[in-house]
Formats: sequence, structure tokens, C-alpha cells
Amino acid sequence: MARIYSEMATKLKKGDKVKVIAGKDKGKEGTIISFIPKKNRVIVEGVNIIKRHQKPTQMSKGGIIEKEASIHISNVQLVCPHCNEATRIGYKFLESGEKVRYCKKCTETI
Repeated sequence: MARIYSEMATKLKKGDKVKVIAGKDKGKEGTIISFIPKKNRVIVEGVNIIKRHQKPTQMSKGGIIEKEASIHISNVQLVCPHCNEATRIGYKFLESGEKVRYCKKCTETI
């Protein structure tokens, strides 16, 4: 039997600067590296660092490797490039018919 995942509608994109609003890394900022949409998670640069013990292979040297683990999308919030604050995001249509994201605090388009 196949699992059915509910994918949250996210307004974030790869490359967005976000701030962690909950969890052990609360207050840290970073850039979204990748999305895992089926699990509603993102990987943020420099946030939620874990250590992995890796065996040596022909390609890589073994040892303890530090890397970023995923974090739930509800625990991050976009940082507006204009007002430089963590904010919610809305959508609006321009006169040309283009759909754009905008900051709910300063109402500037992102």
C-alpha cells in the first residue's frame, strides 16, 4: 500500500534567504539549498548541522563529516531583501498579469 503525503503549499524557493523561527537553531539565517516537497522539508545552509561517520571509499576519505540536515518548512520564514526582517509572503498580480510574491510587512515585491 502506497503512502499518501500531503504537500504543504510553500511560498519559498531554492536560493531564498530564510530565518529559523523554531527549534535548536532558532534565530539563525541561511540560504535554502534544496527542497524535499514530499516531506515538507528544506535544507538550509549552515543550519541543523549533524555529524556522520563515513567509511573510506575509493572516491572519498573516511572520517566524521559535518553536513546540514533537513528542517520542516513551518520552522523557517523568508527574510525580506528590502526591510531585512523575517516576514510572511503573499501573492499579487501586476498590471501586466504577472504573479509575484510580496512582503506582508513592507508590501515590496520579492
